Amino acid sequence: MKRNHFLLAPLALGVALGSLQFTPALKAQSQSQPDTQQDQQKKQTFVGKIIKAKNGQYALLTDETAGKGVFLDDQEKAKTFEGKDVKVTGVLEVAKNLVHVTNIEPA
Repeated sequence: MKRNHFLLAPLALGVALGSLQFTPALKAQSQSQPDTQQDQQKKQTFVGKIIKAKNGQYALLTDETAGKGVFLDDQEKAKTFEGKDVKVTGVLEVAKNLVHVTNIEPA
């Protein structure tokens, strides 16, 4: 019977250690999700020039020399400022590089 205990002990230890490996990953996920949601809900102000991108969508060019910018979800409002320097207020959706516009005004 002692042999059975020696076989079961490593198995029990392996199961216990295996379950510990998954726990930190789940904790890290649950902690990062609220931070991401909070970051996406913060209004920000972006300054740049409204341009029509190659794909036909209006975007805000924030760094002309590097060609960096963000797309705008309110295409009708952006269209009225095409080619102009503006200040855009909205919420940035990082994953899509898209600003959910609340306001556009001349800079």
